[in-house]
Amino acid sequence: MALFGRGGERPGAAARRRVEAWVRAAGGYGPGTALTVSEIVCADPACPGTETVILIMAPGAPTRAVKLAGALDDLSEAAVQTALAGSPRPGETP
Repeated sequence: MALFGRGGERPGAAARRRVEAWVRAAGGYGPGTALTVSEIVCADPACPGTETVILIMAPGAPTRAVKLAGALDDLSEAAVQTALAGSPRPGETP
């Protein structure tokens, strides 16, 4: 029995794991680097609406945020690779 009536996986869990695997492979991040993958809806008119935000928390480095326009389920591996390549690592100049 699940606590609070939630059974099974959360919606989007498989897509989050898939995107996390792509980020680890493209960035060369091992298990010591913490990652979060979140889908948000931005209320700002300048935003694309739904965004996917990836936070990369490598030991001893500032947290890196990578944003992709679009829903988590709609992302491709190529889009993730392009976003990572276009987002400088902390300490790098764009």
